[in-house]
Amino acid sequence: MKDLLRALLAGWGAKKAGFGCFGTIIVFIILYWILGKFM
Repeated sequence: MKDLLRALLAGWGAKKAGFGCFGTIIVFIILYWILGKFM
């Protein structure tokens, strides 16, 4: 459940950043990693 929440938060943040297709993937990976450190 924690991983699902982490993925949803990272996806929402990446979508809000709005860097296009490739940039969104990079932002998602970075946010997913950062959230993993704090959750």
